[in-house]
This record gives sequence, structure tokens and C-alpha cells, in this order.
Amino acid sequence: MGRLVEGVWNTDWYDTKSTGGRFVRNSAAFRNWVTPDGSAGPSGDGGFAAEAGRYHLMVSYACPWAHRTLILRKLKGLEDKISLNAVEPLMLDDGWTFAKPDPVTGAETAWQVYVKADPVYTGRATVPILWDKKTETIVSNESAEILRMFNSAFNGLEGVDAALDVSPEPLHEEIEAVNARVYDTVNNGVYKSGFATTQEAYEEAVTTLFESLDWLEERLGRQRYLVGDKLTEADWRLFTTLVRFDPVYVGHFKCNIRRIADYPNLFNYLKELYQYPGVSDTCDFTTIKTHYYGSHDMVNPTGIIPVGPAMDLSAPHDRDRLKVAA
Repeated sequence: MGRLVEGVWNTDWYDTKSTGGRFVRNSAAFRNWVTPDGSAGPSGDGGFAAEAGRYHLMVSYACPWAHRTLILRKLKGLEDKISLNAVEPLMLDDGWTFAKPDPVTGAETAWQVYVKADPVYTGRATVPILWDKKTETIVSNESAEILRMFNSAFNGLEGVDAALDVSPEPLHEEIEAVNARVYDTVNNGVYKSGFATTQEAYEEAVTTLFESLDWLEERLGRQRYLVGDKLTEADWRLFTTLVRFDPVYVGHFKCNIRRIADYPNLFNYLKELYQYPGVSDTCDFTTIKTHYYGSHDMVNPTGIIPVGPAMDLSAPHDRDRLKVAA
């Protein structure tokens, strides 16, 4: 994974000795917002107005956090407004790397993008990265906030689906409550399980993870989506973990109490979201499996990538039995 220390790249892995074997995720460092008129958003500095062709998104198709932004870029019709580049599947000593220099920044690695934005940056060089071509800096590396920018900031541009709103104001309180639990125990819970370095830390994380999956299974038995009868950001934030769960997290991260395929409501819900127009185009299972099984030698020292599981997300689902918003 590696990290930057005052602009110098180091190949350090996460320090779990100081946290009792527990994986602790670092907070995102760049927290600016693109807004319709360039005014300051909830955090960071202003000056980032929504303009076609101004912004560049750097992602990994393996990364669930980056996947959120890919989905909203697709669904909102932003593909011709925000350019895109993806890193290679493997994340080795140089961290995330591009197959050839990024056409916008000229960087060969993600960490070089961070140094270009801040020559003395200290922290992880994660994706997604939303880059501003005009000021030549990182707008944001916080996936949840990039998702919300894509949801509304560009609505005034021609060709953008302004009617699609995955963060409607009346549902904000409930969305935030669901997001908080899902982030801590599911999205991040699989990493807490997989990167734990003590039995106690692992069992603590994996038990909490499956308590939340059981809660989600029950919730989705009585309503079509996580927040009532409308698809919201809460669903897409959960989806990117669920779609990786059986192919990767069950085996690689030892999240093997049950599979998503063992949960009738969650599995049918996963299939419905996968079949939503355009979403399957953002899913690359070869890259996903290559990345996880090939990048984490402390978890999978042989680098062998399993052949399975056989999983048909295009098969019919039963979610039509539950109502949707008119």
C-alpha cells in the first residue's frame, strides 16, 4: 500500500501493532467541493465551479470506494463531462500505478498526483481522486463526498440527468443513519476483518459485520431499498461492497460466516442493483479479484487467484414483489 511522508514515498503497510491488531482507516485529506457556482461547499475551499471538461476522475475498478463515483458518473450522464483514467489492478510497492502516464497530470503513480497537489503531503495515496485541470490540484479524495457532488453539482449542464436525485433532502436524516452503520460495520467492516492481525480483532470485526448483514437482510425483507421505496446513495454505497463480497471478501478477508448468496433478500437486492441500466458496465470482476488476491501478500502470500465462485447476477430477481416510488 505505502504512504507519503512529507512528499516522500514509503512502502509502509498499515500499523496494526499500535491499535491492538485492529485496522484503522485514515480520513481523506482533500475535502473541497465542486458546486454549481464555485462557492465553498460544506468543507474545504471554494473556487471549484461545475464546468464540463474541467475535472478528471482517477479510479481503480477494483476499489469499492472508487466504484461509488463510477456509478454516479454513469447514471447522471457525466461521462462526457468528467474525464476518467483507471490505475492498474495490482497495488504493489509503488501503490496504485497507471499503465502509462496519466494524460492529464502526467503522473505514473497515484502518489505522484498527491505530490503534484501538495509537495509535502503526508498520508495514503488512495483513489478515487477528483482532479481540477484548471487549478492543477486535487479537489477531493473522499468518495462519499464526490458521490454527492456528482449527484447535484452538475445538474445545470446540458445532458446531465438532473431528475435523478440519490440524496433527496427529505430522506437525508435516514440516509445518514443507514450510511453510518453500513460504512463502519460493512464497507469498512470487511477490511477490519481482512486486515486484522490478532484473533480478537478479527472476531470482533467479523461478528459485527454479520450482525449488520443480518440487520440488512431483515430490513430488505420489508422494503425494496434501504431507505424506503426509492433508490438512494445508501443503496449504491452498500452495493459496491456486496458485489465484491462472495468473489473476494468471503475467502480473502475470511468473512465466511455466510455468503451474500445465502441471504435471500440481500442476494436478490444485489441482482436488482447490478441489473440497473448502466451499472454492470462499471463492474470488472477480473480486475477486482486480481487486485485483492494479487496485491495483499500478507493475506495471500502465494498470489493465487481462485477460479470461483460461479455467480450469475444477471439471473432474475424477486424484488418486484415490493413497491417502488411512483
